[in-house]
Amino acid sequence: MKIAQVTPLYEAVPPKLYGGTERVVAHLTDALVDLGHDVTLFASADAHTKARLVPVRDQAIRLDPAPLKSDLAAHLSMLGEVMDRANEFDVIHFHTDMIHFPLFRQYADKTITTLHGRLDMKDLPGVYARWSEFGLVSISDDQRKPLHFANWKATVHHGMPSEQYLFSPKSEGYLAFLGRISPEKRPDRAIEIATKLGKRLKMAAKVDAADKRYWEETIRPMVEGNPLIEFIGEIGDHQKSAFLGGADALLFPIDWPEPFGLVMIEAMACGTPVVAFRCGSTPEIIEDGATGFLVDTMEQAIAAAGRAHLLDRQIVRARFDLRFSATAMARRYLDVYGDLLARRPFADAPLGNVITPLRPIEEDRSFAAIA
Repeated sequence: MKIAQVTPLYEAVPPKLYGGTERVVAHLTDALVDLGHDVTLFASADAHTKARLVPVRDQAIRLDPAPLKSDLAAHLSMLGEVMDRANEFDVIHFHTDMIHFPLFRQYADKTITTLHGRLDMKDLPGVYARWSEFGLVSISDDQRKPLHFANWKATVHHGMPSEQYLFSPKSEGYLAFLGRISPEKRPDRAIEIATKLGKRLKMAAKVDAADKRYWEETIRPMVEGNPLIEFIGEIGDHQKSAFLGGADALLFPIDWPEPFGLVMIEAMACGTPVVAFRCGSTPEIIEDGATGFLVDTMEQAIAAAGRAHLLDRQIVRARFDLRFSATAMARRYLDVYGDLLARRPFADAPLGNVITPLRPIEEDRSFAAIA
């Protein structure tokens, strides 16, 4: 298939530091190329990809030092480039929320849109009701709840390259927090859990401008006044294996409907179990008692973090390989693309392309299958 991948322009593909959506697009794109498909990536010029790159901005927006930037202008320019080349592709896969809907109505039957963010915001229902011809993919079943009526085609969980993360058979006795310092991520809970256990906590986290006050007034005093807490700041992909692999557990103490939570599978790839609050997507990702623990209270979280080191790290890694590899993600998307092309009128089908139905991937959730 000839496939276009259209990514947001906020981060490089893959991101140099923090970033979720662009990282997923990078891994999906490369996996599709590895599976033999003709893929074109529309992204900023600092992207690294196995696909054909169409650079639509000189660099990603967030780390661009220019003092004045227009996110909207950058994305509209990219969409114009995609529009000019739309007839070259069998499938156009958007990762840009809903911004392309008014422009691409005539091509809706050859598009798929993966929604990567939260959907419980005012105004969104009207948009997805108005432009209902666009097929949507969710990144967890839980993510769909606020827009249950939307034109959902599938749920495809994220995946990561198996070779990118090194398995660590032994931990170094600390707990880890990785992600972003913000109220909904609840780093305060992570600090409290570690403190009550008397265990070290390493925090590798980004502080957005919007969360600066929360950091200064709430989290920084908790970090600076506690000898058990080490704040590292943002880290890149090349640092994650050592950071996550050395931890007894990743703490994921969220307090919001997390659509997916990429850091959970990054930890699993290193063999590190996850202690997660039962919220949003976490029950779909974490297998309680096997790849981590699902908790509802701080008391449960403290107890779980204290015994996470007893879980079998090889099983944690094996479940990642089975469920969350980049290849598994790409194959699931190929099923979605095949369904999309099968529904198009015969006269509109791409000439010379033979779409072979893929064998559905069945998840064997029994641990005997990987023992």
